[in-house]
Amino acid sequence: MMLCAAHSAAFGAFHLLFWRLFDWKRELPKLRPANRAIVQILNLRLTYVFFAVAALCLLYPDELVATPLGRAMLAVMALFWLGRAIEQVVFLRRLRHPAVHALTALFLLGAALFAWPLWRGA
Repeated sequence: MMLCAAHSAAFGAFHLLFWRLFDWKRELPKLRPANRAIVQILNLRLTYVFFAVAALCLLYPDELVATPLGRAMLAVMALFWLGRAIEQVVFLRRLRHPAVHALTALFLLGAALFAWPLWRGA
């Protein structure tokens, strides 16, 4: 569960850097106000989810593995990361940047990390 926590926390921190990494100060004003707000709100909520999942993995590792609710959460997170990897391919298939491929690999890693306790326990 420590690796799941680290993976989630790292993506939480990564999302906090989006304003700088993607030059949102200059890029977001090009969007309509509602879209500009939605992009930032979604990013902040996703950041919250990543840090919350990291905390749950650190605070309740036994419960995540040993209870039906915990295993359901692990499955949900594994499917989240698998879906994110698929979306990466679908929406960014024309970008041939190494960072796109590295992120896809990290998304697949997340799927494997969260699924591993389910496989191991089966």
